[in-house]
Formats: sequence, C-alpha cells, structure tokens
Amino acid sequence: MADFNLVVLYVDDAQASSAFYQTLLECPVAQSSPKFVVLPLGNGTMLGLWQRDAVVPPSASETGSSEISWAAANAEAVHATYETWMTRGVWIAQPPTAMPFGHTFVALDPDGHRLRVLAPAA
Repeated sequence: MADFNLVVLYVDDAQASSAFYQTLLECPVAQSSPKFVVLPLGNGTMLGLWQRDAVVPPSASETGSSEISWAAANAEAVHATYETWMTRGVWIAQPPTAMPFGHTFVALDPDGHRLRVLAPAA
C-alpha cells in the first residue's frame, strides 16, 4: 500500500482558503493552480484545497463537512495555539476544553471545516 500523504478539503474559493491556511499555519504554497492549492502540513503530509465547482467526479458532500486535527504536546500547547490562532482572527467554535479524550479546542476555516488541536489524555 502507498503511504498516506494528502488530505483534501472541498472549498468554495481555493485561493481564499489558501490565503487563510498560509496565515494560520505560517507555511508556503507547495503547488497551485486557480482551483487547487497544496500546502505542507508537516511530516510529508499535504493539505489540498480543491474548489468545489472543479471537483471531478463531482462530490455529493457539502463544503465544510470535514474535521482535521493537529496533535499538541500538552494542555499548555493547546492554549498557546488557541491564543495564536485568536490573534490571527480565526473563528473559534469551541474554546480550550478538557474532554474525556484530551484537552482540545476547535476552530473553523472560511468554509466551516473544523480544525481541532488536541493534546490526548494520558
């Protein structure tokens, strides 16, 4: 089996979403066309932003119906990321919260995709 290396989110505007993620993650664009942009997430994994009206074959899923997650070392790292994202104007759906599976917060991208930062429970 091939190695996992790409998560693709369907978005309304690939260029606007690209600008959001470049600012949020402080990372450059790795590949770009008018309706598809790829950014590095780290460890060889990439984030693809595919403009919904260009997806082939067309998808029946709604834009904003996905969640991606980043691991944090501990609750303090979750809070630090939360504060950084707040200063960047990211909309927060759930502030830092202790949950049974760990300490987490959830932000939303411009299309409503959920962006979770999580320090798993010990």
